[in-house]
Amino acid sequence: MTTRSTADGPDLGIVLAGTSSGVGKTVATLATIAALEDAGREPLPAKAGPDYIDPSHHAVIAERPSRTLDTWMQGTEGVRRNLARGDGDVAVVEGMMGLYDGSVTSTAATAAALGLPVVLVVDASAGMESVGATALGFREYADHLRLPENVRDATEAPRVEVAGIIAQRAHGGRHESGIRESLPDGIRYLGRIPPAEDLEIPDRHLGLRMGDEAPIDGETLSSVAAHLDVEGLLEVARRPIRPDPVGAPGVSGTAGHEGGENGTNDGATERPTIAVASDSAFRFVYPAVRERLATNATIAPFAPVDGDDLPECDAVYLPGGYPELHADALERSPAMETIAARAAEGVPVLGECGGFMALAESLTTAEGETHEMAGVLPGRVRMCDRYQALDHVELEATQDAPTVRAGERHRGHEFHYSDHALTPEGDSATDVDVDARFAFRVRRGDGIDGDHDGLTEYRTVGTYAHRHAASGAFDRLIAAAKE
Repeated sequence: MTTRSTADGPDLGIVLAGTSSGVGKTVATLATIAALEDAGREPLPAKAGPDYIDPSHHAVIAERPSRTLDTWMQGTEGVRRNLARGDGDVAVVEGMMGLYDGSVTSTAATAAALGLPVVLVVDASAGMESVGATALGFREYADHLRLPENVRDATEAPRVEVAGIIAQRAHGGRHESGIRESLPDGIRYLGRIPPAEDLEIPDRHLGLRMGDEAPIDGETLSSVAAHLDVEGLLEVARRPIRPDPVGAPGVSGTAGHEGGENGTNDGATERPTIAVASDSAFRFVYPAVRERLATNATIAPFAPVDGDDLPECDAVYLPGGYPELHADALERSPAMETIAARAAEGVPVLGECGGFMALAESLTTAEGETHEMAGVLPGRVRMCDRYQALDHVELEATQDAPTVRAGERHRGHEFHYSDHALTPEGDSATDVDVDARFAFRVRRGDGIDGDHDGLTEYRTVGTYAHRHAASGAFDRLIAAAKE
């Protein structure tokens, strides 16, 4: 195989979409990656929509980062640039929810933005001819779909093409033959995933367990991959639409930092050091964010859960993850006290979701145990029985902060099971100066108190929102570290 430049992007690509959530897209995606690898190809995994967990499984099998593709957070050109930066020759994009589901973006929007065909993953465990009817319905519905405006504007004749299906939980023999024969002309049968208990990935409150915690056995996956038609998959795959070589403006209404995907150095010789928490409590970081930080700063990873202290640095980034599962270790970690001391000295600190929780005064687990946290930001965090927020978000900055300038709009997403209260009475918005405490007013989503996000103290900001590199937040953090 010839050596390829990572700047070229993949030669071919497909999008694996489900008929709904829970249909088995992740296992089908992993099997497709394995099948392509067994055939001597270099699959580039990717995920449509905001997600950290499914990509962690992709990365284990493909042994390379999985790209996050979200037309609302990144813009159409941002999605194209993000995929083009990946390393591999065949893109395998796992969809979000069902093919057409989503309020501001969808798997269909991602497929149209990239010009890639859709392979529909259909649960065939209790059907045969109905699999063909389902595939036909999904293909025909594309004619009724109204794609997001930014995708329509940036794509010549955008369309969604259901080119084939993978039958999930399907047996061989008559079952497989019946499914194959049920498919209408133009929709290709591309194989099946046989029913097997050892293909189930265990889950918890935020979704599936991470890929390094509960990986599917490689031999099992290879045996499943043998049931896929690799030749057929490559025949239906197409070359992704390439990004504009001269760049494009930022996401409408945002800070205009879609260049966060580019990874180009800003020309400054000074490279500040950003300490990035990276362990079992802090692990939700998009590849594009790591790339952006690494381009213009030096990353100093540290593991608070494992007892690491905060390294010497010019700024601190605490990403999301599972602090609630490691609250006792965090309470005992020397890093929490050092972060509090450095924050009080004016070192810029960004905490996102789980990182925001760790910056609060305390964290009460689902079992009712309360643990002291860093105490940089006012208020207490408590775990709840069901999720408190799940959506794309848009934030408008009401003041300057280490990751934003007043008036900018940043996009991201939120998904958490905790809530935050500024007072013991459980209210996040009782202070008469509440607006001064927050850097953002929420234009879409829930934020910390329903109206605000970005709780501030010193030069520290904590958000429930996870922002993508395309928002410009991490360029701002690097700039703040230089001040």
